[in-house]
Amino acid sequence: MAKQEILKALKEASDYISGEDISRALGMTRSAVWKHIRTLRQEGYDIEAHTRMGYKLRTLSNYLLPEEVLSVLETKKFGRNYIYYHSINSSNEKAKEFAREGAEEGTVVLAEEQQAGKGRLGRTWHSPLGLGLYLSIILRPSIPLALTPQITLLTALSIAKTIEKMTSLGPAIKWPNDILLDGKKVCGILTELSAEMDGVKHIVVGIGLNLNQEATDFPTAVTSQASSVSMQAGEKVDRLAFFNKLLMQLEDDYEHWLEQGFSAIRQQWLDRAVGLGDTVRVIAGSAQWQGRMEGIDDMGALLVRNKAGEIQQLMSGEVTLRPEGREDYDFGH
Repeated sequence: MAKQEILKALKEASDYISGEDISRALGMTRSAVWKHIRTLRQEGYDIEAHTRMGYKLRTLSNYLLPEEVLSVLETKKFGRNYIYYHSINSSNEKAKEFAREGAEEGTVVLAEEQQAGKGRLGRTWHSPLGLGLYLSIILRPSIPLALTPQITLLTALSIAKTIEKMTSLGPAIKWPNDILLDGKKVCGILTELSAEMDGVKHIVVGIGLNLNQEATDFPTAVTSQASSVSMQAGEKVDRLAFFNKLLMQLEDDYEHWLEQGFSAIRQQWLDRAVGLGDTVRVIAGSAQWQGRMEGIDDMGALLVRNKAGEIQQLMSGEVTLRPEGREDYDFGH
């Protein structure tokens, strides 16, 4: 608590505040004050030290530390139990551990950096330190197992709406879990669940969102396909403000979904969907085929019209928007 009290004193001071004043007010030695100042600097706070005048807080930390996040958080539930890591392997893996131990709904696990960030289909998510949002949210909805894929679509919609509110950009959603800006991927979603025969025990929704990366921050293999919000907007994004707005939007859309079902947000999703009416390649397990993307139904299943003109429903799988070796044929009506 002493560190938080020192930070509070620095924030409230209009100018320099002496180490002696801090030590007297908090009942600690000046040496102890200095140790806490050093820790705050390590956490990213720019604190100037002047021999005669004391300490002055120049800029806040860029890291999404609990004391900063909880001071601005406007949600009712999401993020109120906030678990922060500077660096871990995977926020989803940590969140699943906490979920199994009984962590409450709305618990958020966030990492400034992931050493082994997880994407769909066993892929990795590149998560450089302090540039994006790498978080996982624990949900405990009382729903049938068949409805769980809707949560991925709901999350994608919430992220797109947050980008719209925080920038002048127009994000597109690629079924089932990608957010695109100017055709390049800026966000992926990984939804993992634990369920029994009678329903869902818990769901962990992992979000990897590129906010302030530059082109050089991406692995060479993905530079042509990946981008960030700041690269597209032409200016840096306030990570703290964005994080707060995202949790607010997620909470609002989640509650709306629980009360009114997926049909209430289906049109909002379709309004932002990319690929509608286009030829796509569908990969479902070992099967691959081409068809025309028609939309999604009220359950959240992707609707694709095959060569025979039949509509096929997909609840899982992968869609490629620019299929190689595209065949020119009529997909029916």
